[in-house]
Parts: sequence; structure tokens; C-alpha cells
Amino acid sequence: MLVKTFAEYLDEGRSPEILFWVGCAGSFDARAQKVTKAVCEILHHAGVTFAILGKEERCTGDPARRAGNEFLFQMTAMMNIETLNRYGVQKIVTACPHCFNVLKNEYPELGGHYDVIHHTQLINELIRDGRLKMKESGDFTGKRITYHDSCYLGRANGVYAAPRALLEALDADLVEMKRARANGLCCGAGGAQMWKEDEPGEKRINIERVEEALSTGAAAIAANCPFCITMLQDGLKAKEQNEKIPVYDLSELILNNLYK
Repeated sequence: MLVKTFAEYLDEGRSPEILFWVGCAGSFDARAQKVTKAVCEILHHAGVTFAILGKEERCTGDPARRAGNEFLFQMTAMMNIETLNRYGVQKIVTACPHCFNVLKNEYPELGGHYDVIHHTQLINELIRDGRLKMKESGDFTGKRITYHDSCYLGRANGVYAAPRALLEALDADLVEMKRARANGLCCGAGGAQMWKEDEPGEKRINIERVEEALSTGAAAIAANCPFCITMLQDGLKAKEQNEKIPVYDLSELILNNLYK
């Protein structure tokens, strides 16, 4: 499937409905690339005209700001805003809650005003509007799945319903962890913690979170963030459960159950 850039659309005299902000993880991390492809396939199947920035997309600057390098954040953000405004971008979808949060809540103070939506929200809208049809009986029907609320989608932005609606659309058996929704536990990667050494302590946060997931008896873990997926998979490896319990992005689950 060919995905066009915003520049290519404009060269054709057309404007896409939405910009898909791929993000650094979705571009360069092998596991997150699978999520990127899943989102593209879903949007294509729903008939959504979308584009990417391609080589013109830079990091949002979120890790730099979280790590305390405000200068680097603002410099990076301003370059992105210049690109987005030049193309007249109005609506953005992203599969990364970190990108979602910074584009939605922190770019406006620098002149970047966009309608930003997380991919779980958009996919839920497409199902609700009838642009995506689900199989009556799919691979995850009745399957016991637990869902991990990422910090930047959940507690930071209050998005709890849309991801769970996708699991409902799968007709899966959602089993909540002890700490969920507003009381959810971080995977251990947020706030630029992904890029630094562990601080002294008795247990890594991702191990704690995976133990909570395993205690539900779920056959799979659903997530909505590339960093959460990495941390959960690493935690499962440490518990020697990675071959038994898979971690999926919600888009991958939906794509598997689409009526095509």
C-alpha cells in the first residue's frame, strides 16, 4: 500500500482529510512500525484520505522537554509548526500518546493550533459511523484481554472510553487490572524515563505493571502506545511469559477483526 506525503497531495492539487503523524517510534522502531502499518491499513480500508510528512517530520520535541532541555524542545517544535502551517494542516492523528499530548496541548502556546486525535479515538469514530465493519466472530471474540492505560492518553488527557470501546467492538472479554483508568500505573517509560538509567529501588515499574496484568489471567495485553508496548514486552520477558502472553496495539486487534 502506497502512502503519499502531504507534499505529493498538494502537487496533485488535492488536500487529504487528515495528517498521520507517525512519530519517531513508529518510524524507526521495528515493533512500532507494525502499528504504523496497521493504522495505515485501517485508514485505507475506511476510505480516509490521509498523508504523512515523510522526511519533513521531525521528533515533536517531547522527550527533550521532559528531560529538561526546553531550548531543544522549542526549537524542534517551531520547525514542526512551520512545516504544518505551511501545508495548512488542520487535523492530525497519531498512534503515540506522547506525540498526541504535546501536539494537542503544548504546541498551541507556540502557534501550532490543530485538531489532534489519537488513533483509538479515530478508529472508534470510524466504527461508529459505519466506515469500518467488524466480523461477527473473530480471533479475539470472547478472549480474555486486559488493557493498559498509557499515562499521556489516560491520566493526562482523560481518554478512557474510546480504547475500551474498541475492545467491546471485538467482543473480547475485558478484564481490568487493579490499577486502571485515572488510577492507572505508568509502564515506566513516561517523562523521558525511557532514555535514562534506572533509579535505585526494589523493582522496575514495568515488572510491577506486568505482574498486575498477569494476575488478571488475561491471554493478551492491549496497549495504545509504542513505549508502553516495549516496556510491557520487556517485563514479560523478565517474567518468562513473553512467549505465552502477547502485547498488541489496539489497531492491530481491530485490523485482525475487520470485515474485508
